[in-house]
Amino acid sequence: MESLDRPIVIIGAGGIVKDAHLPAYAKAGFRVDGICDLDAEKAQGLASLFGIERVYDGVEEASRIAPRNAVFDVAVPASAVARVLERLPDGRGILIQKPMGETLEQARRIRALCRAKHLVAAVNFQLRFSPSVAMARRLVETGRIGDLLDIEVRVNVQTPWQLWTFLEQSPRVEILYHSVHYIDLIRSFCGDPVSVYAKTLRHPSAPRLAATRTSMILDYGESTRANISVNHFHSYGPKHQESFIKWEGTRGAIKATLGVLLDYPNGQPDEFEYAEIKDGVLGEWVRMELGGSWFPDAFARSIASLMGFLSGASQTLPASVEDAYRTMAVVESAYESSAGGGTAVHYD
Repeated sequence: MESLDRPIVIIGAGGIVKDAHLPAYAKAGFRVDGICDLDAEKAQGLASLFGIERVYDGVEEASRIAPRNAVFDVAVPASAVARVLERLPDGRGILIQKPMGETLEQARRIRALCRAKHLVAAVNFQLRFSPSVAMARRLVETGRIGDLLDIEVRVNVQTPWQLWTFLEQSPRVEILYHSVHYIDLIRSFCGDPVSVYAKTLRHPSAPRLAATRTSMILDYGESTRANISVNHFHSYGPKHQESFIKWEGTRGAIKATLGVLLDYPNGQPDEFEYAEIKDGVLGEWVRMELGGSWFPDAFARSIASLMGFLSGASQTLPASVEDAYRTMAVVESAYESSAGGGTAVHYD
């Protein structure tokens, strides 16, 4: 725990900070030194709610007086990330809220800034660190389900998009702000895909939003199937809503339910099940208790990975800016695939 004893300075006081970052840090016992936001009243409100002593006037003041060993948690809209990084002190530890910019060009600029300023920076792709994914990774890496053949993400829910009004101005929504998590997750298990096939679509009930429904295939050649299917407008009650990740291997399978997306932001508990083939016989599905969920627990684990790397306790930074850039490259290709259309069917 000594390696995680660093103060946190939060840039941004939006809904995700209120609902996930700050509850996670409080639960983990992390120290939040201060917070700032363009809306000082919002920052003051969160400071009062979570017992944060300092409310900075802005990024410049936070950069000037924050403790030397502080980690900066940058939780601002993607289009503002580069402007914030420019004003932060060189050589510091930075956690950047996903996505890493709104386009690959912006991601490239963020990467260049981190290199030029010698920032030890990671992107908050916190789904990698959720308890269910951590458990699945352990089972996969220890060979419990054999060789990984299939990974599938399916989300069929009613999402309250009105909570993020800034997205009404964004030309990209679903893949950039949501399925980016699943792309990053699949990359963390399977590596970089060769190519991507995607189609992302608007919904008529939300004419002010860009596409919010997506079908995607990540191409890993002939061995592993990787699919993402997301519909954020299943407005027909909870009975048939779904939110899960499924891994299938040569000797077993895993299914993890992401409960937070079912009735967001209230959510339901995450669930985790697995089944193994032993001596040619498929055993019963076994349910495991996780001791946490994606929201808020993964947010604490995400910043902890950065703290551990900064202290030298860990030799790897899993969601580093360099790695996150490659996730953003897949995002860009997915939008290109969607715009390009599929192969025409010749019926004559």
